[in-house]
Amino acid sequence: MPQIIYILCAMTSLACVALLLRQYRRTGGRLLIWSTLCFGCLAATNVLLFVDLVMLPERDLSALRIGLTLAGMLMLLYGLIKEAT
Repeated sequence: MPQIIYILCAMTSLACVALLLRQYRRTGGRLLIWSTLCFGCLAATNVLLFVDLVMLPERDLSALRIGLTLAGMLMLLYGLIKEAT
């Protein structure tokens, strides 16, 4: 059952990426591209979670997952700060 949740989370993040990218192409809002990049990293994190816990349980990919999550959050934070100034 957890495998289905991991896949659904990754698919939801990818759907967010697609919707944000589509809206960015329509309006050109810079915050949308930063949000798209953030959700792209979160989608990659969800895929890595599936690989880490289901496909390769003997390997520990948690450092890579945390690094991708941090990169995504930093991109969004940078975008928010950049837009505020």
